[in-house]
Amino acid sequence: MHDLPSTGRRVLVSGASRGLGRALAQEFAANGDQVAVHYAARRAEAEETFKSLAGEGHTLLSADISDPGQAAGLVAEAAWELGGIDVLVNNAAVSSPHPPATTPYEEWTAAWRRHTGVNLLGTAHLSHQAAQHMIEQGAGGRIVNIGSRGAFRGEPDHPAYGATKAAVHALGQSLAVALAPHGIAVASVAPGFIETERVAHRLGGAEGSAIRTQSPFGRVAEPEEIAAAVLWLASPQAQWASGTVLDLNGASYLRT
Repeated sequence: MHDLPSTGRRVLVSGASRGLGRALAQEFAANGDQVAVHYAARRAEAEETFKSLAGEGHTLLSADISDPGQAAGLVAEAAWELGGIDVLVNNAAVSSPHPPATTPYEEWTAAWRRHTGVNLLGTAHLSHQAAQHMIEQGAGGRIVNIGSRGAFRGEPDHPAYGATKAAVHALGQSLAVALAPHGIAVASVAPGFIETERVAHRLGGAEGSAIRTQSPFGRVAEPEEIAAAVLWLASPQAQWASGTVLDLNGASYLRT
């Protein structure tokens, strides 16, 4: 176990190799926290994230969170390396197109298995295991889930993504009620489009201008804007926000 400073929280960020995950890791590190940077396969990019973090005491960990054993192992290793876990940010997710009208059935079922395995079950298993550490530590904790505007707006070409993100929102609300007696607050954010590598091909193409005009601000979110909101939801001041699903989409979709 590493010798850690007496200040700063222990934070596990899943899917932190690039994009929003990198911005999340950087935000917590700049706040004085120690961060476990998780990645699945993008080691080189995850190393770039790791090297970019301010402060000391961080760690770089790999796991396929769709595998229940590896998910549990990731939390255990993060707790060992950091000396405990105070905050879990469930950012890891997959998204690939599978429009129902044109996707062959074998590809359709594979897409649903993959999305469910990572986006929903991976999030559920990491949350369960992190909560056990937080309960044992006896000082409460925070779990913040990265959901999606698509959970409400629909994802016609990515239906499994929209469905699993809606399930993540519901999971967060269930955990918020179940874990509150232990001082653990759970919240989710529902971003729209974010300027990341994952959607660069869409933002840079003909579709890009149409996507930007979805918001009256005429743009999409910067990763740092989402990370700042997550940092607040993970803060001691945000306990009363437990159970919330925070829309972060520049008025591009308003729920009534």
